[in-house]
Amino acid sequence: MPFFFIFVIIPLMELFVFAAVGEHIGLFTTLLLALLTAIIGGSIVKYQGLQTLIALRNSMDKGKMPLNELFDGFCLVAAGALLITPGFITDTVGFALLVPAFRSIMRHFIKNHTQWAVSGTYSHRPQDPTIIEGEYEHVNENDPRKDQDETPRLD
Repeated sequence: MPFFFIFVIIPLMELFVFAAVGEHIGLFTTLLLALLTAIIGGSIVKYQGLQTLIALRNSMDKGKMPLNELFDGFCLVAAGALLITPGFITDTVGFALLVPAFRSIMRHFIKNHTQWAVSGTYSHRPQDPTIIEGEYEHVNENDPRKDQDETPRLD
């Protein structure tokens, strides 16, 4: 049933709305408006996507599980797909997903009405800038193999 809704009902609704808008403002203006929503929406998705990646990185550096950032990233991917799809209904839903307050309401609704839970722990620790990582090897001065392993020097 969801496939029927996605691939039959929504496109029919989009055609109806597109025809109604085109009848009021003209075909050229309607096509231009559809193109502008895709361009403007794409630039907003790009900007918010970069901001979400930065927030995700900061959250992980602090040792927190970045659940909100992952949810926002999923919403931004969905918004991008909806804004690329021609039509005013999908553009409306896509632009709604770009509003952080709307995403927060959706996140709250999903948390309260589902049984999803995070299992396990996140053990990433922030890096201490005073620690220098490296490798070492114990070398015995009396080891007879020591002289064999060295490459000859040209002095």
